[in-house]
Amino acid sequence: MPESLTAEQNALAEKANQLAQDVMLVPYPTPEKARAAVREASKAAGFFTMTQPAAYGGTEADQLSLTIVREALTSHNAPLMDAVFGPSPGVLGGVTNSLRESHLEPLLAGEKRSSFGFTEPDNVARPTFGIISDNRLSVTGQKSYVTGGAEADFVNALVDIEDRGPSMVVLDTNLDGMILEQKFSSLDGSHHAAFRFENVEVPTDAIIGEPGKGLPRAMRQIGDTRMLFAANACGYMIWVLNMLNEHLLAKDKSGTPRGDKDVVRWHYANLRIKAYAARSMLYRTARLADSGENFVNEAMACKAFATESIGEIVDTAIQLVGGVALVEGHPLERLYRHVRAWRLAEGASDVLRLNIGRGILELGKGRI
Repeated sequence: MPESLTAEQNALAEKANQLAQDVMLVPYPTPEKARAAVREASKAAGFFTMTQPAAYGGTEADQLSLTIVREALTSHNAPLMDAVFGPSPGVLGGVTNSLRESHLEPLLAGEKRSSFGFTEPDNVARPTFGIISDNRLSVTGQKSYVTGGAEADFVNALVDIEDRGPSMVVLDTNLDGMILEQKFSSLDGSHHAAFRFENVEVPTDAIIGEPGKGLPRAMRQIGDTRMLFAANACGYMIWVLNMLNEHLLAKDKSGTPRGDKDVVRWHYANLRIKAYAARSMLYRTARLADSGENFVNEAMACKAFATESIGEIVDTAIQLVGGVALVEGHPLERLYRHVRAWRLAEGASDVLRLNIGRGILELGKGRI
């Protein structure tokens, strides 16, 4: 639980609070200067390397430490969160073949950008597939919602290789047959791409890890990202509730505090209940992850509950603050747009519920 942190972990949270207050929330003359300042301050604080392997100078922070820092930063509604942490290896973690030098090392050094191709369009007749012949792999298919794909140097794509099964494969975006079909943005401002692969040929060395073992590798990355969403959601809950607390203690035109009305107190209390449950779930799940246990179901439950809760909390906060919170540029208006997409990202809430049920009833996985 959040109150069970050690002195060292509390110091980590305080360091993140200071970074947000002293660097991330101050004005800068240009966005480029702001990003550079946050990145350098993050390196000095030791946050930048938390997501990177020790073999490359990183600290490979555990899930609980990452959770503490992420929640602390977002509890200030701080911008430029993507500048705090360095590039992580993702599904390339642990590669030992030629991909180590050609893709993993440049990725960690910030010289190449990657993207993740997992989701298929709804109308495809066959999932993305590959055929091996003479140490070459030919890939055909489509991927949608490839986040950052239009700016990426390569896509780590899930490919069903004939006679081998689902495998993760590195596909450079400049290869023949790599067709960028569409670029688009989501409600939260994130950028995505849709790709079509027409007989894209790569050496079999482009297969990440053992052929046929790509799905567990992909799911590990997705599980880590779900914990990221949950931690950020909980941090934003803290910020919204603090802002709302100040708003409700202030007096309205009649001279009485806005929070004196029973109906307002009921809604506010309900939001605090949601946040209390979400934060308790978040820290418990992070500790399970660090214990080495299979926490797939718990990560799904945590992500679904936290992202749904922050959506409800922001929505109700707008209702309590009133129409001014709907004006473009208001912090609640911006935050509503930012968090709405999270209920779909890395597994829609309804799909996660189905998978949790399957995990319990078919596989005997999961806990209460």
